[in-house]
Amino acid sequence: MSSIVPQPSLKRRDSTATREDDQLIITPLGAGNEVGRSCVYMSYKGKTVMFDCGIHPAYSGMAALPYFDEIDPSTIDVLLITHFHLDHAASLPYFLEKTTFKGRVFMTYPTKAIYKLLLTDYVKVSKVSVEDMLYNEQDINRSMDKIEVIDFHQTVEVNGIRFWCYTAGHVLGAAMFMVDIAGVRVLYTGDYSREEDRHLRAAETPQFSPDVCIIESTYGVQQHQPRNVREKRFTDVIHSTISGGGRVLIPVFALGRAQELLLILDEYWSNHPELKDIPIFYASPLAKRCLTVYETYIHSMNDRIRTQHAAKSNPFVFKHISPIKSIDGFNDVGPSVVMASPGGLQSGLSRQLFDKWCSDRKNACVIPGYVVEGTLAKTIMNEPKEVTLMNGLTAPLNMQVHYISFSAHADSAQTSAFLEELLPQNIILVHGEANEMGRLKQKLISQFADRNIKIFNPKNCQTIEMYFNSQKMAKTIGRLAEKTPEVGETVSGLLVKKGFTYQIMGPDDLHIFSQLSTANITQRITIPFAGAFNVLNHRLKQIYESVETSTDEESGVPTLRVHERVTVKQDSEKHISLHWTSDPITDMVSDSIVALVLNINREIPKVVVEAEAIKTEEENEKKVEKVIYALLVSLFGDVKSGENGKLVISVDGNFAELDKQTGAVESENEGLKERVRTAFQQIQSSVKPIPLSAS
Repeated sequence: MSSIVPQPSLKRRDSTATREDDQLIITPLGAGNEVGRSCVYMSYKGKTVMFDCGIHPAYSGMAALPYFDEIDPSTIDVLLITHFHLDHAASLPYFLEKTTFKGRVFMTYPTKAIYKLLLTDYVKVSKVSVEDMLYNEQDINRSMDKIEVIDFHQTVEVNGIRFWCYTAGHVLGAAMFMVDIAGVRVLYTGDYSREEDRHLRAAETPQFSPDVCIIESTYGVQQHQPRNVREKRFTDVIHSTISGGGRVLIPVFALGRAQELLLILDEYWSNHPELKDIPIFYASPLAKRCLTVYETYIHSMNDRIRTQHAAKSNPFVFKHISPIKSIDGFNDVGPSVVMASPGGLQSGLSRQLFDKWCSDRKNACVIPGYVVEGTLAKTIMNEPKEVTLMNGLTAPLNMQVHYISFSAHADSAQTSAFLEELLPQNIILVHGEANEMGRLKQKLISQFADRNIKIFNPKNCQTIEMYFNSQKMAKTIGRLAEKTPEVGETVSGLLVKKGFTYQIMGPDDLHIFSQLSTANITQRITIPFAGAFNVLNHRLKQIYESVETSTDEESGVPTLRVHERVTVKQDSEKHISLHWTSDPITDMVSDSIVALVLNINREIPKVVVEAEAIKTEEENEKKVEKVIYALLVSLFGDVKSGENGKLVISVDGNFAELDKQTGAVESENEGLKERVRTAFQQIQSSVKPIPLSAS
């Protein structure tokens, strides 16, 4: 069962809510009916996971953050970052350094390497005052120390939360995370692409069907053109523009689609010698360092790139492309192609060149990927007559604007096919504009109409509640698992709980299958005893069927071995000692011996060693009764004889009557009644083989 409920705050949840233990809640703190500041909060069985921690590129300062004030960061166990793009990772330094978060953070190796480059550049180019800065370079460096890395398909467990990741295809290092809590699986796709391009593999299909799939819906019901058609449109626009003496601006983010487009352009220039004198520039402060990172992680790319690299041909050493760090190093003479960051044209090199070139009809701006609402790149796609420059003045927009998407996001057909393979019981759409997301939801409802699959598109801070009836199941392992028990047979072992898994194993296997180990506790107690040792021997043999007499090898003192469990030594004329290895049964035997010794001490003047021949059943019964009485006194304190031979036991003003013959107990207090009954049964078993009436 699942539902969407209004959620005022996730900080204080009612711990007594009905079925709360089986309730899974998912709340977008960002990317709910929007693209930007991806951040999804999930809680189940007292465990809390947060997916992604981005900023909204259309806003600045605190307004760009996810709704962190809706949660208590200190309660989050694990934070998983899918990839390095700003809208998925750029609020991480703030969250790690400026909030009460004290959990663990994971991302893939390439993501961590590029994260630092991108965020350092983001801080440098941000056009905000020092007061509005969310964090500085020192915060980024400190956050690096807290980030742990995970490899694809590696399973990690943190505080009962198991998770692993799959290739997402979107950008280098992008991952989809599968989280397992108490057997309930949730897949968070982040941004993913089902299409292999020139350097990245397509997203994998997980081998497990998740119970919940949180999936991006960036393109709604739109479908991408075939890859070859888009590449031809892209190169045709560029070729015709430079042939007409114009300049081509391609606004991109420093890492991601930029590397894909560089590969396309370098190959096109190699196949068209007439273009060899037309320069291509990769304008980004990170240009060289970005390419170095890509060279480092070639093993994470597709077979095409790895084959080239194995043949000693580095695909990221471009023949026709030159990197530049700033507009100062750019000689703007004649036709050229410039790929510049950032992709939204809100600041930086791409904005500087746009302001310079936008009024010339010969020039063109090719927008090669998805752009967020509120950015200049999104604005010029509607072809306004004028635009506002960075200096506040307006200028005519005469340059041609082309939108040719190479965005590595799944389209409608890919999303439908992916979900068809997974068949999750619950689908949650995030990372999409409200209208596009709504249309995709309706399409998916129709697609899965006959399969009872629930589909949600929550807004930011809107909580989805689901209920899962998780059953506790324990698996036998080790030596206990070597033999299949018969139906009705009792399996005896140690029950070990780790996180939400239960295992039954033998004590000898404990150190093999867990971080626990067993230990034996040897106990020793010294008791005053001034009587003859043979008197004690005689009394013990009256009660226990197995009492062996021997001499201690080290000290030479006489010893008695009771039931092969407890050793009684005569340490001196006035003391004896008991030695035993502790366990519930042996502890009870030792307690009964202690009670017997103390009783003998009280009776010493009267003790007479009787010949074995004159023992009578009646005398044995009396002696057993004394042992039972002594043990009951040691357990309950106030024990008196009552009517009809019954014992009256008083504890804290409550009374219980015990029939020594039948074991029946009468008391108005059910707790005391049960305690007395259980204690009497245990005492009976400890004084075997003296026959007692069955309880």
